[in-house]
Amino acid sequence: MKYELALIGLAAAVSAREMHDTTKYWKAKAKREVPQEQSHLQILRDADTALKLNNPLEIVDSVFGLLGNAAAATGAPNVQNLDCLQQIIADQAFTNAKAAGDLKLQAAAILYRALEKNTLQVGLASPACNEQAVNPEIAAIQQHQDPASPEASGNADIELAVAIQLASIGEDPIRALESATFAPGQLGDPTAAGNTCNDDADPGQGCIFTLNLLTPAVDEAQIQAAVAGAGGVANNAGAGAAAGNAGAAADAGKFFVHFLFLCGITNLTGIKQTACAASGNAGAAAGNAGAAAAGNAGNAQAGAGNAGNAATATVNVQAFNGDLGGPPPAVQSTTGAARPFEVNGATFLNAGAAIQRSCAVQKNACSNAANSGQIDGGTGQCDAQEAECLAANARRRRRAEVRRRQDAGAFGSCGSPAIQFAPNLDGRQQNSFQNVNNADFNHGSALNIKIIAEFTCNRLESSCKADAEVVAACEQGTAAAGNAQGQAAADAFNAALGV
Repeated sequence: MKYELALIGLAAAVSAREMHDTTKYWKAKAKREVPQEQSHLQILRDADTALKLNNPLEIVDSVFGLLGNAAAATGAPNVQNLDCLQQIIADQAFTNAKAAGDLKLQAAAILYRALEKNTLQVGLASPACNEQAVNPEIAAIQQHQDPASPEASGNADIELAVAIQLASIGEDPIRALESATFAPGQLGDPTAAGNTCNDDADPGQGCIFTLNLLTPAVDEAQIQAAVAGAGGVANNAGAGAAAGNAGAAADAGKFFVHFLFLCGITNLTGIKQTACAASGNAGAAAGNAGAAAAGNAGNAQAGAGNAGNAATATVNVQAFNGDLGGPPPAVQSTTGAARPFEVNGATFLNAGAAIQRSCAVQKNACSNAANSGQIDGGTGQCDAQEAECLAANARRRRRAEVRRRQDAGAFGSCGSPAIQFAPNLDGRQQNSFQNVNNADFNHGSALNIKIIAEFTCNRLESSCKADAEVVAACEQGTAAAGNAQGQAAADAFNAALGV
C-alpha cells in the first residue's frame, strides 16, 4: 500500500459506545481520507467482528492493523510493537473465531493477516513482524508486499501459504486469491496512489473486487498443487505413523488430521478429487510398513514426509554482517524442506520474508541495547542498520538473479545491462548515467537516463540476442526510469531487469 494515513485523532472522534456500533463507526471513519486499506472491505469487517468477540488490548478497529505505525498508534494505544499490529489482530481474531466455532471468521482472520499494508510510497515494502503468533495458522503467513517492491517476489508464496492454512481448517483454499493485492504501480508516482482503490461503502466484497483490480500472484492450479503437495507430505507421515513410523508422525502432526478430514470427509469446492486421491495414494504407499523405507525412496512426497530419509543441506543465507547490538539471526535455508527458510525457529516459504524477520530481530535487539544504555547513539542508528541489512540482502539477490539469467542465457551473449548513476563518468563533474558493463554496452555517459536505457534495450535485442522477455522488461524499465530522477531512475530501470 502506498502512503501513510492521517488518521490521528480518529479514536477520539468516535465515542466508545459508537465503537461497538459498526454502522456508526464506518460512517464516522468515512469522513477521513483513507487510501486503500478498505479495498478488501468484507475481509476487514469480518476480521473486526472476530476481534471484537474478545478484545483485551482494546484495539479500536482492525483497519488500524493495515496502517503505518504513526496512524496505527491512535487505534492501538496498548500495543507496543506496532510492526506486529496486523498479526496481533489476526491472531486474536482467529483465537476468538476458533473458540466460537465460526469457520467463516477463522478464514477471515487468515485472509486479513495476508493483506498488504500502507507504506509511504510506491515500491516501498512494509516492515516484517519480529514476533511469533500464538496460532500456527497465523504464524505461517506474512502480509503481501507492495507489488512494485523487490519484496513482492514473495507474494506468490504468501498466497500459497494462505491456501494451505485455509485448507487446514476446512475452508476452500481457492479463497486465498482474495488476499491478493493490486497490479504494480509506477515507481516515483508523486501521488503515491499506484493502482489502488478505497471505498468503505462498496456494495460487494470490496472495491478491489468490484473494480476488477485484484491481481493474484498465483492461479487455481498452483493452489491445488500446493494444497495437494502439503496433503501428500502429511498423509505420508500419518500413514507411516500408523505402521509404526513414530519419527514421521512427529513431523506430520496436526496437518495430517486436517488434510485427512478435507479429503476423506468433506467435499470442498476447489480441491479436485483427483488431487486428494493422488495425495492419499502417495500417503498410503509411503505408510506401507514394508515399502515406506525402501520401495518409495525415490518418491519426492515420501521423502518429504519421512524426515529420517530426507537428504537435506542447510546453509545461512543472511548476507549482512553488521553487529550493532548483536549480529542478525542466521537465515537457515534447508534444501527440500516444505518451508525452507528458518529464523530463530520460525519458518518461512520465501527468502525475502525470512530476511525481513532476521533484520527486524536485529533492529529490535539494537533498540533494546540503545534504550538500556548498553550502546550509545540512540535508536536511529538501529533503523539505519536495518535498512543496511535489507539492502545488503537485496544486492545479493540481484547479483544472484544476474548470474541466473546469465547462466540461462537470458541476456544472450551479453552480461549485466545495469545502469549506474555516479559522478566522474567520462570526466563529467556532475552525476550522470552510464552502463556498468562497458564491455557489452559501450556507450558514453549521459545526463538523461532515457538515452542510456534506450541504447541498452536496442543492444540487448540486436547485438546480444537476448530473450524477448528481457527486451520487454528493458522497455518497461525505460518507461519506469523516465518517471524518476537520479539514483531512483537507475534503480527503477535495474529493478525491471532484475539486475
